[in-house]
Amino acid sequence: MNAGKPLEHLAQVASLVEARFREGRRVLSFQEYLELFAGKPERYGRDASRYLCDLFDHYGTTEIARPWGTSTRYRLFDLPWESPSGRRDALVGQEEVQGEVYRVLCNFVREGRPNRLMLLCGPNGSSKSTVAACIMRALEHYSTTDEGALYRFHWIFPDQRALRGAIGFGGGDAPAAKGGASYAHLPEDAVDARLFLEVRDHPLFLLPPAERTVWLDAVIGAEARARLPEWVAFGRLSHKSQQIYEALLSSYGGSLDEVLRHVQVERYFVSRRYRVGAVTLGPQMSVDAGERQVTADRSVAALPASLKATTLFDAYGELVEAAGGLLEFSDLLKRPLDAYKYLQLSVETGEVALSQQTLQLNCVMLASANEVHLAAFREHPEFASFRGRLELVRAPYLRSWCDEEAIYDAQVAPHVGRHVAPHATELAAQFAVLTRMRKPSPERYAPALGAVVASLAAVEKMDLLATGAVPDRLDPEAQKVLRAGVRDVWTESDAYPLYEGRIGASPREMRGVLLDAAQSRAWSCLSPLAVLEQLDELCARTGEYEWLEEETLPGGYHDHRAFRDLLRERLLDAFEEELRAASGLVPEERSAELFDRYMTHVSAWVKGEKLKNRHTGAYDDPDPRIMAEVEALLGVRGGEAEHRQALLSAIAAWAIDHPGAKIVHATVFAREMRRLREAAFEERRGQVARFALDMVNLAEGQGASLDRERVALAERAHGELRARFGYCDACARDLVSSLLRWRYAELVA
Repeated sequence: MNAGKPLEHLAQVASLVEARFREGRRVLSFQEYLELFAGKPERYGRDASRYLCDLFDHYGTTEIARPWGTSTRYRLFDLPWESPSGRRDALVGQEEVQGEVYRVLCNFVREGRPNRLMLLCGPNGSSKSTVAACIMRALEHYSTTDEGALYRFHWIFPDQRALRGAIGFGGGDAPAAKGGASYAHLPEDAVDARLFLEVRDHPLFLLPPAERTVWLDAVIGAEARARLPEWVAFGRLSHKSQQIYEALLSSYGGSLDEVLRHVQVERYFVSRRYRVGAVTLGPQMSVDAGERQVTADRSVAALPASLKATTLFDAYGELVEAAGGLLEFSDLLKRPLDAYKYLQLSVETGEVALSQQTLQLNCVMLASANEVHLAAFREHPEFASFRGRLELVRAPYLRSWCDEEAIYDAQVAPHVGRHVAPHATELAAQFAVLTRMRKPSPERYAPALGAVVASLAAVEKMDLLATGAVPDRLDPEAQKVLRAGVRDVWTESDAYPLYEGRIGASPREMRGVLLDAAQSRAWSCLSPLAVLEQLDELCARTGEYEWLEEETLPGGYHDHRAFRDLLRERLLDAFEEELRAASGLVPEERSAELFDRYMTHVSAWVKGEKLKNRHTGAYDDPDPRIMAEVEALLGVRGGEAEHRQALLSAIAAWAIDHPGAKIVHATVFAREMRRLREAAFEERRGQVARFALDMVNLAEGQGASLDRERVALAERAHGELRARFGYCDACARDLVSSLLRWRYAELVA
């Protein structure tokens, strides 16, 4: 092994780090910073609210198609800069919450500063903390980009020998010390003291407010200056920095140039770990800022004589650490009121009073609270005075089981240590969302839509909000009315105190169900059958959860026993569909070909046209036998003419919504295609049952009596279940065993 190579590589790494440091403009003199600011004042003249608003804009948006319309999603919540494993913590769904947070930030920008506290309110486990965590992770990444560069300044005091007796540093004449270059770039061995400013004052604060206005008008123009945030345009130095500034100004006989030589502007980066610009504060009993006297360490002892008699105080605490970014108050309302009463005045004035100074705040404050504590707070006499200083943002549980499943797939499935069988997380997600569904109030809708929603069962409403699926039992006109009214169904409870998504099984509880199911000794995988067993155990704990105590309503709402029975049947339906597809006994192409042929005849029949006979070349009337055969399979009983007309209308509507797209019957008529497959399956149900028995016998080593063809078919089906649907051998065996037990017992007896 070449011993020199590791050192060569280390030198390359060191060179890259140094180059990145210099390219990143990490250390600047005050004059260099002014040039940087003058070039892009909109970038370097931001307060915390404008910085966060730009953060949202930097990562952009994407449009998400939902059954009730299009939703705007802010891409920062997808954590696109992270590795795939890091993106597991992304926010799933909650586009309305994202939009509300952005709206509030934009209002802060318009008003000049963040003058209210955002309060995310919702049930426990509704992603409130995830919203804040994603924003903080985005802040960390954004601050490393050129667009997100942040700067603060410190005070530098050179070695006394370097100044050769400058004023304030020991007396004597020092012509070389005046009018010289900044001390910002001095090497470490030429620096006696460096006073760190923990409050992260903006470098422009070094220009007195009146002179700052003149400079800004001259350099960037009065119009651009007027657009700067209040914090930048009118902010003042912190207490410690002002003391240093005044002492130096006095020592140098009023020479601002000499004072500014001591300024070192430094780029800094947001960090949750080191509590820089991104801080989460849990419930506690104290004000979130304080101060302490600077101790007499070596750095202070090396200060110039003009400063040694000055008592300096460091500010500290979460309000200080969050400067320039985001401060999250986790579970704010769990604190006694006196612990955060100071926020009433602080968020309104942008200041917090300490014993020796008034600290100017520059951070966006975001808090979370659950609905129980918020309800209690509403009854408090002080709530009215707080309300005007709060921006309430509702964060309910998800109501789309597809989104809920995505949470479990990302955050639970990778950690169970077992193969995750198909439908395991789907079943858990559907149960969770079913517990959150509230029965619609038909009087809240237009008469036609109200009559339809009054009949919606809980599971039908769940599917409607997740995928836009309307119940097959409805006639075509009712289906059309319901499809057009999905947004009304989605938003019905927005104004209710007990809104949909406030009560129900939380993702945290379902995470426990999935983890417990993964430990079941009865199953080799995280099986949906094990999930059903764990749901039975969860629902037995009626005294622990509010959602288990709700009154059962017509339509299956809040009927947790019915939910489990229903999900078991849906699971078996999915098993049957997958087994049918894997077996090859019911060719899928046959149903597609039959429906395509049917639609050809329907189209000609409705339009009064004839069809060319490919065998004779003659033009014949549409074949009523073919149409009647398919309509019998589809369950059409009377009203054939209206049914056929509705099919062509559906094609026309789809073409309008998808201009230029090729019409594929399997897409436009997915429900009808499913019915044809089910009808074909029913004809061969006994054959499929015997096939399932062959698969179980073969898996259990009892296939000696099977002929070669049956063995080959069973093995092929196992392979299809693995490759096409994601089953392993164990959960494939569970699939067919469950069907034999609950669906095919009589057929194979």
